Amino acid sequence: MRLVKQLVAVAAVAFAGNALVGAVSGNAFFTLLFGLGTAVLAVYVYGRVVRWTEMREPVEVAPEGAGAGLGRGLLIGVAMFVAVILNLAFLGAYRLDGFGSVPGALTIFGFMAAAAVTEELLFRGVLFRIVEQRTGTVTALVVTGLLFGLTHLFNEHASLWGAIAIAIEAGGMLAAAYAATRTLWLPIGLHFGWNFAAAGIFSTEVSGNGASEGLLQGVTSGSALLTGGEFGPEGSPYAVVFGLLLTGVFLHVARKRGNLVPRRRRTDATLVRTP
Repeated sequence: MRLVKQLVAVAAVAFAGNALVGAVSGNAFFTLLFGLGTAVLAVYVYGRVVRWTEMREPVEVAPEGAGAGLGRGLLIGVAMFVAVILNLAFLGAYRLDGFGSVPGALTIFGFMAAAAVTEELLFRGVLFRIVEQRTGTVTALVVTGLLFGLTHLFNEHASLWGAIAIAIEAGGMLAAAYAATRTLWLPIGLHFGWNFAAAGIFSTEVSGNGASEGLLQGVTSGSALLTGGEFGPEGSPYAVVFGLLLTGVFLHVARKRGNLVPRRRRTDATLVRTP
């Protein structure tokens, strides 16, 4: 029941916050304000519900180290997306066509802050963490990664391949980032950095949700197999490869730190009757 209680609490904040952000999406200031407010409130509610249901301090969202974790994740997420864009640009599949919009980038900043925080709390903070306790790190990574990918099938320009790509490159990678650090700050920063770079900087589609106007006006062209098509660069094989590489790195760090949870095995108990 603790899984259900935690999911419901965070999901309620996510739903209400996204509704508010959507209602003011035409105003950059209010979108930024409500987006950041949703992110902060979601972390607070997560902490409260974890204390209530598990009788412990929510160390995975502890303020200590939050800045460093968010910063490292942000740099990794942006660098990963830049690597994808550079490869696409080298092949002529992406080009810059001038500057975009600062208000547009601020709007995306607020929206992506709310999305990154609430999704990481739900999928890594609640689902992955609790499933991992029962099944081990690897099984939990696969199961929650698939669930994370499947949720993207509801997006406007979703595709089966896009959902599979998200499951591999994001669902697995972000869970591995949490396993390596045992804090949600790194995956939150990584998630936000990737999404903001995609929409807020390079103006590409994010998970099939449509193109946005970010700081740079970008044009994507060429084969959908290479670029991800209407789903966006997350459907590009470059994104999948880089995501797999980072997943391997994070799992290696988790193993060295002793953070991997082994799969639980059922053992048959022998009942000995005494006369």
